[in-house]
Amino acid sequence: MKKLINAADAVLAESLAGFGKAHADLVEVSQEPRYVIRRGGGRPGKVALVSGGGSGHEPMHAGFVGTGMLDAACPGEVFTSPTPDQMIVAAEAVDGGAGTLFIVKNYAGDVMNFEMAAEMLDGESATILTNDDVAVESSTHSQGRRGVAATVIVEKIVGAAAERGDDLAALKALGDRVNAASGTMGVALSSCTVPAAGRPTFDLGPDEIEMGVGIHGEPGRRRETIRPVDALVEDMFRAIQKEIAPEGEVLLLVNGMGGTPLLELYLVYEAVAKLCAKEGLTIARSLVGNYCTSLEMQGCSVTLTKLDAEMKTLWDAPVHTAALRW
Repeated sequence: MKKLINAADAVLAESLAGFGKAHADLVEVSQEPRYVIRRGGGRPGKVALVSGGGSGHEPMHAGFVGTGMLDAACPGEVFTSPTPDQMIVAAEAVDGGAGTLFIVKNYAGDVMNFEMAAEMLDGESATILTNDDVAVESSTHSQGRRGVAATVIVEKIVGAAAERGDDLAALKALGDRVNAASGTMGVALSSCTVPAAGRPTFDLGPDEIEMGVGIHGEPGRRRETIRPVDALVEDMFRAIQKEIAPEGEVLLLVNGMGGTPLLELYLVYEAVAKLCAKEGLTIARSLVGNYCTSLEMQGCSVTLTKLDAEMKTLWDAPVHTAALRW
């Protein structure tokens, strides 16, 4: 294992320290318990948006803390859920008196711990559960679909609505709507290596890929021989199309898994764009880059979200975070 680290058990603490110093104008970082909040804490009268999950998926979620997105993020150890204590203290630190909205990816540990936090938290709360991965219906990590890259889209759109002052019930309904309108499919060309494990999570042969891989390296739909990108992307696109039946305008997110150059991600975008044109879909908004990663895994995911007028307006609203800003 070759990684730019000092010690495996210090990776998260040292990385968070660096993140806090690099973005001190945007965030405040707590190490004990671990959480990241918007600089200055909560905004009076605003619903607080809190998310989190295992580390190793950067910039998700800490990179999306700031104006127009999250108020707080709780990072767990690599691929490990944060604890309820982290979530409660983070939520209290950004409490604006209008309630707390948790945005949770559908993984067993995350769901259980966020549920516990919501039960113990004083004040009103609600939860959006993201489950956009169309590759499998269930896995060793989840009941039903996994929550993956569309979580970024949910956090952006709901974050903009929270910034304009929408109440807790409205934000919950909006987030559920965006999640239901989204589908994601991923493919891995290589495994990733969790620092504490010191070896690849799974093995792929020189010419093998994992179609439908999860962001923790969970098995996908099948293992197969690598093919030209147009053929791979068509399989990914058809899987999404079957599940969400996109029509009209869509948002297209081509997301890197951490080890794929932009040269290849834009090639994937071109392949999806040709299929969208063939199917009469208009790509009204788009995003390309590393947003929901799996350490250094080579591969990508494709997300399509069916857009309506409100979603487009909220997507376009100003955002200022470490990883997303316009």
